[in-house]
Amino acid sequence: MAKSLIVVPTYNEKDNVEKIVETVFSVEPGLEILVVDDNSPDGTGRIADELSQRDKRVHVLHRPGKSGLGSAYIAGFKYALERDYEYIFEMDADFSHDPKYIPHFLEKIRDFDLVLGSRYIRGVNVVNWPMTRLLLSYFANVYARFITGLPVRDATGGFKCFRRHVLEAIDLDAVQSDGYSFQIEMTFKAWKKGFTISEIPIIFVDRLVGSSKMSKKIVREAIVMVWRLRFQSLLGRMK
Repeated sequence: MAKSLIVVPTYNEKDNVEKIVETVFSVEPGLEILVVDDNSPDGTGRIADELSQRDKRVHVLHRPGKSGLGSAYIAGFKYALERDYEYIFEMDADFSHDPKYIPHFLEKIRDFDLVLGSRYIRGVNVVNWPMTRLLLSYFANVYARFITGLPVRDATGGFKCFRRHVLEAIDLDAVQSDGYSFQIEMTFKAWKKGFTISEIPIIFVDRLVGSSKMSKKIVREAIVMVWRLRFQSLLGRMK
């Protein structure tokens, strides 16, 4: 297997971080994990450091404060590119992204540049979300496809795998967004640069421990970002 890294951003995930690391390694022992912790007040970063001391496959990147999901992933991507990882994953720490799907990503990424875990490629595969949250997510994807033309069913999902040359081709310092819109922006830029994209079906299960990071600000950002991406593309300003 090519050298692979899973980037896992954390903020107050002390009840999940050790379990997710153990579960990932039970599925694919050859992977490595980078925990990007935003100075979690609950001690998540300390737990991650202890894991790293016990297992050389675990790496930790500490950031001084809560700076957003998108910037956490950007920091993780840069870490991966500097250390010659070939496959770079995004994955949540809260088990909403089931590690059992990782082998499916690794199989598909052999033939594609970017693989997305899709909640909507076979109907709606989301568990434990309230109807309002589900409708928001579903129609956010419909909206994003309509405005940008992006040919994927789940543009807002955060379980994905990049080949390194995709991240090398995108100006990571020019990425402007977080949350929903960060996921849309990265996939849109990969698509516009001509990289091949595939989706695999996953079942998304809402977190059982901890609290969601969703906010009205994230939703507003996504509404604006899709138009910005469309106009940047039309004007030839995509980086």
